[in-house]
Amino acid sequence: MEAAEAASDWRNMNRHTAGAVAGAAALLIALTGCTPADSDAASAEEQSPLEAYLAAAWGGDLSEEEQTARLEKENAEREELVATCMTEEGFEYIPATYSGGVSYDAGGYEPDSREWVAQYGYGMINYPGQDEPVEPGEEWVDPNQDYVASLSESEMNAYYEALYGPTPTEEEMGDDGAYEWDWTQSGCHGWAQHEMEGDNPFTADEHQPLMDAMNEFYMSISQAPELAELDAEWAACMDENGYPGFTAQSDASNSISDELNAHWESVTEYVENDPVLDELGEREIELALVDLDCREKTEYRAESRRVTAVLEEQFIEDHKAELDAFKAAAEQANR
Repeated sequence: MEAAEAASDWRNMNRHTAGAVAGAAALLIALTGCTPADSDAASAEEQSPLEAYLAAAWGGDLSEEEQTARLEKENAEREELVATCMTEEGFEYIPATYSGGVSYDAGGYEPDSREWVAQYGYGMINYPGQDEPVEPGEEWVDPNQDYVASLSESEMNAYYEALYGPTPTEEEMGDDGAYEWDWTQSGCHGWAQHEMEGDNPFTADEHQPLMDAMNEFYMSISQAPELAELDAEWAACMDENGYPGFTAQSDASNSISDELNAHWESVTEYVENDPVLDELGEREIELALVDLDCREKTEYRAESRRVTAVLEEQFIEDHKAELDAFKAAAEQANR
C-alpha cells in the first residue's frame, strides 16, 4: 500500500473512531442487555435490578429527544475544543456539528414469537424491512473541506496529522491489524476527547475499580451454577430434537453467525439471490424454531432473568457504596 493511501485510510478510520473511547459507557450498557432507548421504553418490571438501579446514570430516564439533544451538545463542545487545538497548531478549523442524531429501530425483533421466528429465525439472513428501499438521508458536508482542498499536499498531511495524529507504523498496528488507541498520539481529536472525559464518571480513575468489577461480573455471570444447570436442560432438549453438541443457549444462534461470517469471508464478488444464503436461511429458521421450543419447555427466559436478578441484587449489595458514588456522579454529569 502506498504511503498516501495508508494515510488516507488512517484519516478515514479516525473520522469514524475519534470519540469512540467514550464507549466505556456503551460497553457496560450492552453488557447489561439494555440501551438508553430500551430502558426508556421498558417498564420497571422488565428491567433487571442493576438496569433499574443505574437507569438514570446512563440516561435511561431520558426521552429519545433528550438523548439526541445531549449527544449533540457533547459533540458541539468536543468540536469547539478541536477548533481551539487546531488554531493553536496553526490551522483553520470550523467545528463540525451534527443534528438529528441516529437511532436504531430493531424493526419488531421478536425472538420469542413463534410467528416471527418461523419467518426470520434469528433475524440474521432474513429480517424485517430488508427489502424496503432505504430513504437517503441528508448528506453531511465537512465544513472544512474547502479549506483542506486549498492546502498543498504537505500542508494537508500536516493538517490531518494535527487533527488525528500520525499514521501508525506497521509495528504499531500489529499483525492482526489491531491498534490500541492513545489520546496522546491522536492529535486534536484525541486531546479533545480526553478533555471531555475529565468529568466522565465512566472513565474517571476513582470509578475504575467499579467499572472493572461490573465488566467481570457480566463476563462471568454465564458461569453461575444455576444458569449452567438451565443451559444443560436446554442442551438436553436440543439433543433430543436432533441438535446435539450445544452447551449453552447462545451456542445455537452463534453457530449460524459463525457460518454466515465464514461465508462472507470466502465471498470474492456479489452474488444476487445467493443460494448459499438461501440454504443457510432455511437452516437458521429450523434451528431457531427448535431453540424456541426448548426455551419454552425449560422456561429459559423467565428462569435466566430470575437468576440474573438474584446475582445482580447481590452485586448491588456488595458494591453499594461504590455504585451510589458512581450513580451520583453520573447523574450530575448528565444534567
